[in-house]
Amino acid sequence: MKKNDTTIVILAAGKGTRMKSSLPKVLHEAAGRPLLGHVVEISKAVDPSGIVVVVAPSMDDVAEYAQSLGDFVQTCVQASPKGTGDAARSALELVPSDPGTVVFFNGDTALIEPETIKAMCDACSAGAAVTVLGFEAADPTNYGRLVCDAGGAPLRIVEEKDASAEERKLTLCNGGAMAIAREHFHDLLGSLSESPASGEYYITELPELARAKGLRCAAIVRPEAEIFGVDSREDLAFAESVLQGKLRKKFLNNGVTLREPQSVYFCMDTEIGRDVVIEPQVVFGPGVSIGDNVTIKAFSHLEGASVGEGCSVGPFARLRPGTVLGEGAKIGNFVETKKASIEAGAKVSHLTYIGDARVGADANIGAGTITCNYDGFNKHFTDIGAGAFVGSNSSLVAPVKVGDGAYVGSGSVVTRDVEADALAVARGQQAEKPGWAARFRKAQQARKAKKD
Repeated sequence: MKKNDTTIVILAAGKGTRMKSSLPKVLHEAAGRPLLGHVVEISKAVDPSGIVVVVAPSMDDVAEYAQSLGDFVQTCVQASPKGTGDAARSALELVPSDPGTVVFFNGDTALIEPETIKAMCDACSAGAAVTVLGFEAADPTNYGRLVCDAGGAPLRIVEEKDASAEERKLTLCNGGAMAIAREHFHDLLGSLSESPASGEYYITELPELARAKGLRCAAIVRPEAEIFGVDSREDLAFAESVLQGKLRKKFLNNGVTLREPQSVYFCMDTEIGRDVVIEPQVVFGPGVSIGDNVTIKAFSHLEGASVGEGCSVGPFARLRPGTVLGEGAKIGNFVETKKASIEAGAKVSHLTYIGDARVGADANIGAGTITCNYDGFNKHFTDIGAGAFVGSNSSLVAPVKVGDGAYVGSGSVVTRDVEADALAVARGQQAEKPGWAARFRKAQQARKAKKD
């Protein structure tokens, strides 16, 4: 296969009624990425000249998502649901007829390996007009059977309801994906016949049509789990478990310690350096990068965050999108950050919310501190300087700036800027009434005794 001689056609027009969801099936996520996103990413591995996603007329959200994946992705609309063959025909105008390969498969096959697509393309490059992806099924019930000749070349695909008793004994089944030599693609698609029973057109007819035209067919057989398509929530959960297993293995092999691997969840775009320790029950949402020598303690949740080298996070920490931790920063238990830059060596150790803020290098934020960033209409910024100290149970009402090296006394509500190296105390003056507590208790006890 030569570079850039492949067109990928992804069939994504199905409604996925078994998902029981208003969200199109291919937009349901596994490992933090929509199923369609997985399929496009896998397709990119063969360096195709183009990717075409076939959608239904009402699937503007699917089309928009597909187009967001890159300029190399185009979409076309299958006007009415008339089968997989009709869906493939919808892409005819976007598929060139010069030598090359067309590969088409379903938008829910998130577990297929790039090497499988390459193998299908290679089979077409070696002379096959049609290459069918097959698998040996542990239980072939309800699958279309792949009927082959003595040399293993496909003769036809037979749906179970149309299969003879002998054909139903076959365990080699249709995997739903095919590769077609581009110079034959338009002719073969145009030769599909309408099913008398359903009035639809099916790509499963292509091997038989190719043989009738004297063209050669081939089969690529892969494990059943790889060809798995997501049709239900149960299937989605299975796909999630497979992808998580692959991600855990990847990180373990790359020098990451997982104390309890099966309890840690990653996204496909998670990036983690070496000598990182991740304790149990940690969840990585989309857009997280972790530097070397970091410890992520138990029950922490990170999303859209960048964690620098040597940081410590958690336990029970939540890093929300826009969080950036500098080298050696510490985020402790029950701390939440959002759109916050915590610079090198700064410490936010416990029970604190830092949002829309900068915490300067080596600053220390006491327990219970809150950056009050929202006034009910707009978000405002809090700037805490390098080496500053904010005492426990303080509220910093944004927009506000605490200068380098400044101190904020515990329990303060800071509404004005604090100069560098100054002490700010913003709380009511303590007053004391000697003997008041004893008199209060005596009066309450007398009142209760009278009532009894």
